[in-house]
Amino acid sequence: MIRWIYEHILIRSLHQYPNHLCFLISEEDMRVAPEKAFEVTTWCVERGIPGLTIHISSRDLEALEEMLPFLRRIASIARLSLHYDSHREDKGEGTTQVVIAIGKSGREEITECIRRIAREGVRPEDVDEKTIESRLTFQYAPDLVIKTGGQHLTDFLIWQSVYSEIFFSDVNWKLFRKVDFLRALRDFQDRQRRFGV
Repeated sequence: MIRWIYEHILIRSLHQYPNHLCFLISEEDMRVAPEKAFEVTTWCVERGIPGLTIHISSRDLEALEEMLPFLRRIASIARLSLHYDSHREDKGEGTTQVVIAIGKSGREEITECIRRIAREGVRPEDVDEKTIESRLTFQYAPDLVIKTGGQHLTDFLIWQSVYSEIFFSDVNWKLFRKVDFLRALRDFQDRQRRFGV
């Protein structure tokens, strides 16, 4: 009852939301609480957040194949783009776009981007930020990156998240509650974004 009241107090205090937020979780997080991805998506849909990315850091993609049905369930409430290995699945409808990236590395993404530019024969003096950004796999910049469990960040979206706000939660993925989510949104709202200035 007290948590429910606190959630409503937090919701009433919120008037600015990120357009796109990103959760960074580990393979172990996903194994322990595969249903949490759907729950977090529900919270984003409720708050009208248009973009959500969940990055699952993993070197063993086969180990996470049994989690795919939990992730595909998100397509019942949002537009889902699921990236794993060399596969991409797009399905679902709704106003919230959800990207699930399993085992994807920011360094690999930038390396592939540079290879693409080289294959296209772009002259070095013609390469600028727009050239790179137009060839990235994930062409958006999250406003807020949430890392649960207090572990270190990964290199996912290393180019795109350079000006993102970062929120570290001591609460691990399995125990991450709606009230923790709302606290992260309140923290984002209270920050003065400088975009590197």
